[in-house]
Amino acid sequence: MAPRKSSKKSGRKYGKAAGKTVASAMRRKKSGTLRSGKGGKGGKVKSRKQAIAIGLSEARKKGAKVPEKKAS
Repeated sequence: MAPRKSSKKSGRKYGKAAGKTVASAMRRKKSGTLRSGKGGKGGKVKSRKQAIAIGLSEARKKGAKVPEKKAS
């Protein structure tokens, strides 16, 4: 018998460009230059999760393949 294929859609959830933007944000966090808020006027980012969120937000603005934000 052949293996069953799942009905779930396959493919990348995030595009390569989005990954690069998040990686860039992580590097900026590590060097201490990543800041929160509009225009980078907020406080210094210390949280890994916050750095990822900022990277994904920047990727969305650039038009990279990123799923929509969940409503909070």
